[in-house]
Amino acid sequence: MRVAMKDPDLVERRRWLTLLVLCLSLMVIGIDNTILNVAIPSLAHTKALGGLAASASQLQWIVDAYTIVFAGLLLTAGSLGDRFGRYKALSFGLLTFGVGSVASATVSSANTLIVTRSLMGIGGAFIMPSTLSILTNVFTNPVERGKAIGIWAGVAALGIGLGPLTGGFLLTHFWWGSVFLVNVPIVALALVGGYLLVPESRDPSAPRLDPYGALLSISGLTAVLWAVIEAPTNGWGSTESIAGFVLGAGLLAAFLAWELHCSSPMLDVRFFQNPRFTAASGAITLTFLALFGTIFLLTQYLQSVLGYSTLKAGAVLLPQAAVMMVASPLSSNVVQKVGSKIVVAVGLAILTISLLLFATLDVGSSTVHVIVVAMVLGLGMGNVMAPATESIMGSLPRSKAGVGSAVNDTTRQVGGAVGVAVLGSILTSHYTSQVTSALRGAVPPDVLAHVRNNVGQAVSVGQKLRVGNVPYAGQVVDTAKSSFVSGMHISVFMAAVATLIAAVGVLIWLPARAPDDHRSPASRDTPASDPAPEDVDVPTAVEVS
Repeated sequence: MRVAMKDPDLVERRRWLTLLVLCLSLMVIGIDNTILNVAIPSLAHTKALGGLAASASQLQWIVDAYTIVFAGLLLTAGSLGDRFGRYKALSFGLLTFGVGSVASATVSSANTLIVTRSLMGIGGAFIMPSTLSILTNVFTNPVERGKAIGIWAGVAALGIGLGPLTGGFLLTHFWWGSVFLVNVPIVALALVGGYLLVPESRDPSAPRLDPYGALLSISGLTAVLWAVIEAPTNGWGSTESIAGFVLGAGLLAAFLAWELHCSSPMLDVRFFQNPRFTAASGAITLTFLALFGTIFLLTQYLQSVLGYSTLKAGAVLLPQAAVMMVASPLSSNVVQKVGSKIVVAVGLAILTISLLLFATLDVGSSTVHVIVVAMVLGLGMGNVMAPATESIMGSLPRSKAGVGSAVNDTTRQVGGAVGVAVLGSILTSHYTSQVTSALRGAVPPDVLAHVRNNVGQAVSVGQKLRVGNVPYAGQVVDTAKSSFVSGMHISVFMAAVATLIAAVGVLIWLPARAPDDHRSPASRDTPASDPAPEDVDVPTAVEVS
């Protein structure tokens, strides 16, 4: 029997337990997003050494297949959750993610792993928007909703921080497949908790499906993400990249045109006329561009330049996640006093300062120095994520929470993918130029070919040369590290420009408060734009499954 709770009083009493289940569901995505990066070197090992003998291209697609499927399906998954039920969408996502995790841990080839990672991407696309849309429907009071979203955002940050640390520990004691199996107990707990505590909710208007909109959004987002991810390899001005961007832009334009004229659109594009929705979405996009891009560079800096082990690198990033987890819930209290505009703008300003502080890191920086800079970044993120997310969700009717959550999640994924691609491309271009200029003529051409594109490979080659007492070994390592650091400084400066632009945009366009914030707390229990409470199928008595 499933305790389905159609009694609103029961939903009210259990709302914080429901949030616990949603956070547990979200954490599995946060951990998985970062834990795989730790296992990439192990996957490249030969099968005799316990790996999959994955090529560089296969390694890239093991990561990218998940990202592309995940982000491409978000809007469609959110729409299906609104139509058929968000609890059902969450359960489907968790089951699919769990099956994909077991399959990924037991594959015997890199190509099969790419397929199973795509399956995990499908599961993730249903999990993430479902958690936020269910939260929005359970916490109907705007003040409590802001606090709940703060906790939700904090747990997302904790998952990101725990990923490298967990991965480092598992790979120290177990084989590479353990980084996928760790998802299974979390998924199992979330499924049991959801069965007992998560109410069902859906859009009461039961809109017709929009298959053409779904097809256009999936294909458009997939084309854009493919172009962004492949551009650093193919070249930003290559025929493949330009074709990908043009195709993606054309498909997304067609999607918007279709949604404007469709009688039952998957995404009501009129939402973007609301400055609270649009300004917050833009801020999140640029914030995650800076965050994902910077973390991508920072993990390489910690391991290749400072020489930290995987486990130590993950531990160094944990305080940053802890600050984000604390700052996110607290930011909702400040929003109640001064409004979203000031909190988000100040958060973006702190984030900009933290990115500029990254320029103070060098080849000999101390662990404390790195931790302090990363913690400042975490403080800025904590004051952006929660209030910006609440601005997006609070500006929509609860009946459209699934699509609204999907827009929020899509901006994060697209912004993050662009950040990794753009900042990584800037760094690689500078690094290659600097290393080639410094070492050409000083080392044999075959050595230069091995060290000119990747700092990790350069340091590894340099260490092997040192063992053989090759005279130029030290020059190779020193040049690679200094070139990487100078390229990182340029990249984080560009990220700081992006967050500064976001801060200015927030000050200009993001309203300080929702239009209905002048009402009394009692009257705000059901937002003016929301449907009546009966739209939510909240727990009930006993329903036989």
